[in-house]
Amino acid sequence: MTSRRRPGRVAVATGFAVLAAAVACSSEGPAPGSSEPPSATSLTPTPDPTPGGSPAPAQSPLTIAVAGDIHFEGVLRDRLEEPATALSPATASLAAADLAIVNLETSVGAGGRPEPGKRYPFQAPPAAFTALAEAGIDVATMANNHALDFGREPLPGTFAAIEDARAADPPLAVVGIGRDARQAFRPARTEVGGSIVATIGATVADADPTADPTGAWAATADSPGTADAIDPARLLRAVKRADRSADVVVVYMHWGVQGDRCPSDAQRSLAADLVETGADIVVGSHTHRLQGDGRLGRGYVAYGLGNYAWYTQSSEATSVTGVLTLTVQPAPSPAGRARVTDAGWEPARIGTDGLPSPVPGTTAAGFDADLAALRACAGFAP
Repeated sequence: MTSRRRPGRVAVATGFAVLAAAVACSSEGPAPGSSEPPSATSLTPTPDPTPGGSPAPAQSPLTIAVAGDIHFEGVLRDRLEEPATALSPATASLAAADLAIVNLETSVGAGGRPEPGKRYPFQAPPAAFTALAEAGIDVATMANNHALDFGREPLPGTFAAIEDARAADPPLAVVGIGRDARQAFRPARTEVGGSIVATIGATVADADPTADPTGAWAATADSPGTADAIDPARLLRAVKRADRSADVVVVYMHWGVQGDRCPSDAQRSLAADLVETGADIVVGSHTHRLQGDGRLGRGYVAYGLGNYAWYTQSSEATSVTGVLTLTVQPAPSPAGRARVTDAGWEPARIGTDGLPSPVPGTTAAGFDADLAALRACAGFAP
């Protein structure tokens, strides 16, 4: 089996590797505020002042690739019979980056019963983690409205599989779910060329369980579940803690209104709070279609990454997808902030096999035009 791991990148700690990272993250402070070439957007970074006036040694830029929802339902399920190649035909752009992050939109394990009120319950075997890792993906968030589709009964097996995935070669870190709230909100910490990248996953579910049962899935001080951010205070504290020790902080959100092409007021407000608190990159999914991306204050936000490996396409909008690769200059000092200096999309379309394929040049031109419209309705500059 050929590993697709990139040299110079080391998993430091995750929500399931307590060690010293858990000690460093144990204190909580107050939260502020309640093959075609990719389409590229060049960004001009603003240098951070260095305390004392002396320049800090420059860290090497790194690349972070993000994509949207992945699951293994329908036509994708049989691909798990060969997990080493289940997704690899479609993930070259993810594997090429220094760090690749996606949303795993399914429960993982065996047993349990579909949650009452769930129209589309998803469950995949632990081989799903192997498939992600072998495809070049480093971090998967499970903070979403399918992570507990079969209730809490399968969770012991889920957590055991997560621990196995972290220790495997190649490894995969899983965030956004845990045996308690502290673990669910704990970031994956990855060393890339001497820089530490902290990745946090969180979901904003409906607080009314009659409307969406996932509101009852939130991890608490003494029960397992997902990192729920209906009340964002805990999430903001997690971001603030991560910012103290990491060179780059990434937050992957499950949020928004399904089918909407423009981010909601709630998305935009939370994104601003996350950036203000210390997140350098905020990305999200759940709407099953792309939403706008661009600079927000000192951070970079991609509101909606759409589907990526998905069993059915209900419309043109849900089949259009891509990989967003961000070039990041890490923080020059503990008091500084990382900067996204370049953003490039590789546009793709999901086929009948459930996998994305790069689109030809003429279609890519239309993708660029759509991106411009999406950025406008998200409030970003062209």
